[in-house]
Amino acid sequence: MQVSVVLCTYTESMFVDFCEAADSILNQSYEEVQLVIVVDGNHNLYDRVIEEYGDRSDVVTHCNDWNVGLLESRNTGAELADGDVVAFIDDDAVADKHWVEELVGSYEAQDAVAVGGKMTADWVAGRPSYLPEEFFWLVGVTHRGFADGPGPVRNTFGSNISFDREVFLHLGGFDAEVGGRKGDKNLQGGETELCARLRKEYGMSVWYNPNATVAHKVYEYRTDIIWLLDRAFWQGYSKRGMQQLVPDSGGEEGEFLGDLLREYTPERLYRLFRDPSSPKVQKLVLLLVLTGAVGCGYVYGIAKWG
Repeated sequence: MQVSVVLCTYTESMFVDFCEAADSILNQSYEEVQLVIVVDGNHNLYDRVIEEYGDRSDVVTHCNDWNVGLLESRNTGAELADGDVVAFIDDDAVADKHWVEELVGSYEAQDAVAVGGKMTADWVAGRPSYLPEEFFWLVGVTHRGFADGPGPVRNTFGSNISFDREVFLHLGGFDAEVGGRKGDKNLQGGETELCARLRKEYGMSVWYNPNATVAHKVYEYRTDIIWLLDRAFWQGYSKRGMQQLVPDSGGEEGEFLGDLLREYTPERLYRLFRDPSSPKVQKLVLLLVLTGAVGCGYVYGIAKWG
């Protein structure tokens, strides 16, 4: 089974990080790996990519004529790919050496049509003591409560998800208009929308393998309180928007909210009473504030989307 990994990039400021992501794919323990690089409309960057990787037989390169966005770039990469499976990773992430091997193992063992893995955190500027694990999803990291272990899930992060290539192409790939639908740049959820179509047409979900890990670089700005609150608000808004566009997309969020209220918040209160240290106070306060921000975004989404 050959696996083609699509890696999209668009800015020269990320070139060092992009190279680290690319090298992590080219040094996988699994041998049948092809790297497909799509540069999104930056021709100077493309020249640097060609200089670094253009002479490799296991690398395919492409530059869009202009900037078309991440989802359309991913679709282009999948069309250029030769693999039986097409996987996706971002230029601010680094794949574990056994990532592809783990994905392939799940395809073979589960007869899956889509497989995703766990996003771990690479705290570039240090891990913030105040960010609760329940909200790691705000910084692109698999959060506490996502899944109990291997099994079917609605979707995983777009930087650690893969599909049978024929299935992906048959579905038409990602809907590149999700983020720009009705001119709404704040609406997110390309993976959610695609996996909803997958479930509807094939009756199958994404198989989650927590051993297929990709590290996501969490830069300092992503741990700023104001950035986190803004992110939480628009994520709440997106959840409501996606519920309108994909009616069956809200189940996992509802379950997570229930766990948050019934289990995680009371547990943190209990820990706080036993050991009222400053980091525990900060985490509890931020957990409540971020929950409120998501809720406000969701209510705003109701006002806009109905």
